[in-house]
Amino acid sequence: MSLITEDSAVELGTIILRLREASKIPAKRRTTNAKALVQDLTSRAYDQGVQLAELEELIDLVIRPNHLDQASLAAIVRNLYPSIKVPDDVVLKVVGSLGLGQLKPSLTIQGLLLRWLILVYHLLRNQAVLSQTYAVLFNLLDTAAVRPQICHLLALITRRKHVRPFRIQAILGLSRQTGTDAALLGLLRVYKNYYPEVIVGEATRGRASPFKHPDPQWRERVDEIQLAHLQRTQSEASGPQNGFRVQHSLQKTTRKSNIPSVHTSHATETSITLEEIDTVQDLVQKIEKIEMPNQLIAVLADPLLQKLMLLRPGDEGYRRVEHWISACVADAASGDITNGELLDMVEVLHDYVLSIKSVVQEVLKSWDGQDRRSALLEVMSFAPISEFSTLYETLFKPLEGRLLNNTPESQLHLLGFYTMLLHHWTVFLLSDDIPAHASSTIRALLEHVNKLSLTLLQTLPSASTQLQILDFFERVTAIMSRPDLLAHVQITIPPPPLVYILHFSQSLAVLSRLCGILAVYKKNLEVAMSRPANRQLGAYERENVNTFNGFLMDICNCLWRGRAFAVSDANALGCRIPQSLLPSFTSYMTGLDRELVLGSSFGISHSPTLCLQSISHLRSLEDAEIDSTGGELYKRHAGPVTQSSLAQLGTGGGLDLSWQAYRSGVLQHLEDNSLEGIPNLLYNTMKNLKNSRPT
Repeated sequence: MSLITEDSAVELGTIILRLREASKIPAKRRTTNAKALVQDLTSRAYDQGVQLAELEELIDLVIRPNHLDQASLAAIVRNLYPSIKVPDDVVLKVVGSLGLGQLKPSLTIQGLLLRWLILVYHLLRNQAVLSQTYAVLFNLLDTAAVRPQICHLLALITRRKHVRPFRIQAILGLSRQTGTDAALLGLLRVYKNYYPEVIVGEATRGRASPFKHPDPQWRERVDEIQLAHLQRTQSEASGPQNGFRVQHSLQKTTRKSNIPSVHTSHATETSITLEEIDTVQDLVQKIEKIEMPNQLIAVLADPLLQKLMLLRPGDEGYRRVEHWISACVADAASGDITNGELLDMVEVLHDYVLSIKSVVQEVLKSWDGQDRRSALLEVMSFAPISEFSTLYETLFKPLEGRLLNNTPESQLHLLGFYTMLLHHWTVFLLSDDIPAHASSTIRALLEHVNKLSLTLLQTLPSASTQLQILDFFERVTAIMSRPDLLAHVQITIPPPPLVYILHFSQSLAVLSRLCGILAVYKKNLEVAMSRPANRQLGAYERENVNTFNGFLMDICNCLWRGRAFAVSDANALGCRIPQSLLPSFTSYMTGLDRELVLGSSFGISHSPTLCLQSISHLRSLEDAEIDSTGGELYKRHAGPVTQSSLAQLGTGGGLDLSWQAYRSGVLQHLEDNSLEGIPNLLYNTMKNLKNSRPT
């Protein structure tokens, strides 16, 4: 079976566009083979289904006047296999196209559209939308060409509120006019199910067969397409199920794990069972009367029961779930079930844990470190924030022992786990009381991850690795940026080797994100130091301040001041490069070009990561000058830009631009290109820049 890929989706969209253009031209004057396009479209729709935008385009093509022949339009409708839930606006477009009129589709196409609504009724995103169009559909019963389809659709959506005396009289009148119309008698029987005392006589005694599915093979095919789309979207962004209806048919992994479905057998006359709830309004209005189902372990797979247990929490219910899980793990340890079956249960636990924030640590005992790794790591990332020593012995150490296999890839997976863990801890700290051990636990986690990050920079020194390390430290700054958390959490800076390695990265994205993170750190340290009554810095943090000031001075010396590796300034550490190596560096630079200066080699004009951005900014200024004057500059700057070269440029007939304006313009150019980390750090650190930032 062919699955949807990005290329195939683009091709299907292109076919629809070409067919729409061809439909505007009469067949005799058309140069495009419309029938070949329709054949290609229907083939692709059968193989991979149609997505939302494509479905809307095709419905518009069918219902609006055009020059396509009826056979082509019919083929399109017959092959409208949606890969997504059908939205309300598509349903309303179809219903709005029904009826008589010059701008309406032919009755044959209308019949096919009604048949399509019957086929996709179980796939409607909101089945109530058809109920809202009940009067419109009912008024079409006198159109004989579409009456069978109208009756079938009405039979699907009819509820007690729709059965009214005038409608009963209308159906009886049509039935007398048409004789024994099986579709009308079938609809009348549906009405009689609601009011048997009203509809009597010979009308419903005729031979009216029940409405049957129009095309079971079509239903099987669309279900296959829907299942493939569901599996694909779940693998791309796995998340908890969402719904306000009991899941009567569970997923394959649920059946493997023997998770029971929701069933309530001890309800009373005054109580409500969970199986009766099908909307959010029902849940809210009846939540106090809902009886818990027989086996609460169904919460692992049923989203409605998950919501109920979250809104009506009870220790007994959670203990029953924990006992079931413990028994399942014990069965695996004794050999009663296989490790594969246990890991099948982990996939179910994955969705459950996303809803109730609970971790089952026992699964690590039988895990091989590879199978269903992503799901298991995400489950474990919901570990509660407790003493780090306890966490390390009970969770982190066993997890690392299973996951790490002497490869950089396994180390990256571990780093991703710690990033998710810190994110979930941040959410917990913002939503609950901050425990006393939170500060020491987070500090210990950061120190632990610092070692992992330094190891990764040696085992897999790539831009991708560096960006994933910065993902973790951006989660750190998310904690530090909250004043309510900053009062309770120690500020722990990255280790110096990590900062300097990332600073000299070949990737501009890495440098920009690093500077942005350091700018946030600087702001938070200043906030902590400015509130001695609320938050006083400890000895550990004061030592961090001195080290952090070294970061700031060294990076500003490199990027802005043209004094890379200098140690003469206060707090400057020369990027921790031994001073004995500087003569060798200088000799190497002059060997390449006598005009090159070591101190400015990492500035915004000469830096390998910034030189393209700086010269691009200057080129844009020169182009703007030419456009504004309507002439030609006598001289363009060859680059890289220095203060003396700009002065020579202005006197030699080139662009007249000051050194300060040029550098400020480069910073603005970086911000305009979503590289605001470097400007943020420089504007917040350099005193002569703080008041010059454009607003």
